[in-house]
Amino acid sequence: MPVFSSPRELRSAIGQELGPSQWLEITQERVDQFAEATGDFQWIHVDPERAVSGPFGTTIAHGFLTLSVVPMLTRQYYRVECAAMTVNYGLNRVRFVSPVPVGSRIRARSNIVEVKDVDPAVQVTLRTTIELDEAPRPACVVEGVTRVHFRSAG
Repeated sequence: MPVFSSPRELRSAIGQELGPSQWLEITQERVDQFAEATGDFQWIHVDPERAVSGPFGTTIAHGFLTLSVVPMLTRQYYRVECAAMTVNYGLNRVRFVSPVPVGSRIRARSNIVEVKDVDPAVQVTLRTTIELDEAPRPACVVEGVTRVHFRSAG
């Protein structure tokens, strides 16, 4: 697993593929818990009986559920050390390319696309693709921005 200890090390990894993560099965229980947390109870997510006759033939994960597991998955294949604080700064672009059926598996892989100084931090832009097992197209592609506050510059 790559471990980055300085802005210089992050810059040297621009374009390098990181990952993939391990596969994560999307269960109905996880989808239902996400619905509880967000108040999004749309039937295509939480009603398996009705979803059988719906457009996907089964319940599907919320797009934002897929997006919310990105940090958990990316932590499996890279780490930043010597950071006093790391915060999500935002998203430049998100596309939900394919639905994620309950019972399917997803995993992530990423590329660092930009590292720039934003005093007093380093801003890292990471393009992450959420792959859907045995599917020709990804589930989601996201370009996330993180600000890393290192204890010492490098």
